[in-house]
Amino acid sequence: MLPEMTFRSAELPPADRFECWRALMSETHAPMDMRSECAADFWVNQRIVSLGEITVYPLECIPLTFLRTPKLIGRSDPEAYHLSLVKRGGGMVTLGKETVAHSAFSYHTSDTSRPFEIMTGRESFEIIGVEVPKALLPLPPRTASQIIGKHISARDGMGALLAMFLSQVTRDSHSYHPTDAPRLSSVLADLVASLFAGVLDADRSLTPETHRRTLALQIMAFIRNNADDPQLDVPAIAAAHHISVSYLHRLFQREGSGATVAAFLQQQRLARARRDLTDPLHQGVPVHAIAAQRGFSHASAFSRAFRDAYGMPPATFRRQFLGIERS
Repeated sequence: MLPEMTFRSAELPPADRFECWRALMSETHAPMDMRSECAADFWVNQRIVSLGEITVYPLECIPLTFLRTPKLIGRSDPEAYHLSLVKRGGGMVTLGKETVAHSAFSYHTSDTSRPFEIMTGRESFEIIGVEVPKALLPLPPRTASQIIGKHISARDGMGALLAMFLSQVTRDSHSYHPTDAPRLSSVLADLVASLFAGVLDADRSLTPETHRRTLALQIMAFIRNNADDPQLDVPAIAAAHHISVSYLHRLFQREGSGATVAAFLQQQRLARARRDLTDPLHQGVPVHAIAAQRGFSHASAFSRAFRDAYGMPPATFRRQFLGIERS
C-alpha cells in the first residue's frame, strides 16, 4: 500500500474541525488562509496519498475560500505547481487581475510562488488535487508558468488520460507497493507536463523520454477502451497512433508493463471475459458468446488462452465460481 493519511472532520469535535484541517493543509501543501461560512460546523473528507515528492489527495468538502497571499509566500514557498481535477462542483480562481471559472470535468491550476484566491461554489465539491514540485516537472519553468490559471478540460485528450490515471491511483492506492511510488511519480509528472505542453502547443519543450512515456500510456488507454473490437490487432493499434509496428513493439518493450502489445491486448480481453463469467447476470450467456463480445474471433482460441491464463477451461471456471451443478 502507498503511504497514505486520512482526515475525516466527523472524527473531531465541531469546534476543532476547521482549524485542524487548515493547519493540516498548510503543513502538507503550502501555508494558506482559508475561510468558510460553515466553519462552525465544518465538514471535509480527505486522503493524502504520497508518491514520494509528489502528493495526490482526493478531497470532498463544503464551500470555502483558499487564499495564498504575498505575506504567506514570503513565509514559506515549497515551489510547487498545484493542479486540481474537479469531479463535482465548481468555483472561481483569481490570479492577479484574471479570474477563471471552473466546473466539473475540468482542471484548475495555481503556483505556490504566486498569490491566488480559489473560491468554490455554493454547493459541496469534490476534487483530486496534485502537488508537483517545479523541479520534478520535465518542462522549462517559463513554459510551465504560462499554463497557470488557464482553463483545461478533463473530457478528452491528455486531460482525460490524466484524469483516468489520477482516478485509478487514488481508487486503487492499496494495491500498489511503496516501491511503486517513484515510478508512479515519474509517470504523473510526465502526464502533467504533456498536458501543459499540449494546451500551449509546446510539445518541443518536452524531453524525448516524456514523449515516449506519454505515448505508451495513450496507447494502453486506447487498447483498454477498444479491446472488445475483434478487428483490433497490433497493426491497427500502430495505425491508430500513426507509428510503425516495429516502433510500437520497441515502445512497449521500453515503456510497457513487461508484456508485448499482443499480450497486453489479450490480457484486457481475458480479464473482461473472466469478469463476465463470474457475473450471475451473465449465467445464461453461452461461453462462445462471451468470447465474441470480448473480441475473440474463435471460441477455441479463447478457450486455450483462458486455460493458459487461469488454469482451467472457461466453462469449468464458471461452474466452480458460481457453484453450478453439472447437468
